[in-house]
Amino acid sequence: MTETGGRYPGWRPGIELRDDWLGLVDEEIIDPTREIVDPHHHLWRHGTAENPAVYEMDALWRDTGSGHNVVQTMYIECRSYWDLDAPAHLQSVAETREVVRMAATASAGQAKIAGIIGQAELVLDPALLHEALDAHTEAGQGLFKGIRNSGARDPEPATLAIPGRGVPNQYGDPDFRRGAAILGERGLTLDSWHYHHQHQEFLDLARAVPGTTLILDHFGTPLGVGRFKGKHDEIFEVWKDHMAELAECPNVMAKLGGLCMPDNGYGFMHRDLPPSSDEIAEVQGKWYAHMLEVFGPSRCMFESNFPVDRTAVSYPVIWNAFKKMSAHLTEAEKTALFSGTARRVYNLPPA
Repeated sequence: MTETGGRYPGWRPGIELRDDWLGLVDEEIIDPTREIVDPHHHLWRHGTAENPAVYEMDALWRDTGSGHNVVQTMYIECRSYWDLDAPAHLQSVAETREVVRMAATASAGQAKIAGIIGQAELVLDPALLHEALDAHTEAGQGLFKGIRNSGARDPEPATLAIPGRGVPNQYGDPDFRRGAAILGERGLTLDSWHYHHQHQEFLDLARAVPGTTLILDHFGTPLGVGRFKGKHDEIFEVWKDHMAELAECPNVMAKLGGLCMPDNGYGFMHRDLPPSSDEIAEVQGKWYAHMLEVFGPSRCMFESNFPVDRTAVSYPVIWNAFKKMSAHLTEAEKTALFSGTARRVYNLPPA
């Protein structure tokens, strides 16, 4: 038995596939020859036979081939393609194996999946965790680069389109920290998806495992729905101090993107027209500018977070926005943000 989707239990099938709506905003591609490594996307097949939602290689290639020079990507786990008949600690290995199979179908000129971040429960007994990581490594055929064992958890999950699966004190659990340290010992990374109000938990984890490279996904997901609706500016003032504090941990890197998810609360997906790159840069630019200030381009990488952010913005538009928000930087800094940091952090080969 295979689990084909499930990371997002509140997801409405097809919401990420509105090509006609996204096409209402058509922009000329900025700096079209700049090489891009997109370090964060998913693939999935979920929904029902009557109402399926499929975002797999053809859909990914339509996006990555829509004008920008995307040469490599990183697949990030989303509970797709699990083998539910395998032992519990090995069920997620099927996801790595299936993505390797799909990655091999790329033809010349198509973006290549150059790395995979899989899933494993870091609280496992070390022997079982090593067995799981060995299995991912074997299945990955050189593409397996690390783990995401997300801690996103909110006391009001009913208000969220994408409620996280984290458990209380996940990042503070001594067993979790032991597992995170094991990743570092094996040269593997740890991606984290969590919400903005969980900053202290993540900061404490980063300090506890200095030998493991941690990657902060999606700015720490500042929420803008439920009890946080209409509080972007208030949250920003607290968040920016948190990010400055986190940046003091040299083992933490940051992905810049993922602010167009439904739970960020900007409401783009409910409008007659999707946002332009100018609007994205105007409305969200201060978040990007602050991360670049405190982490620096050498520790940051732009990410699409597709197809999740595809609910609100098209691939050409979001990368145009990234290019506009980084236009003032040096060529070396732009190279780091669009490709270099991702290649270094995830140990990716040249394109």
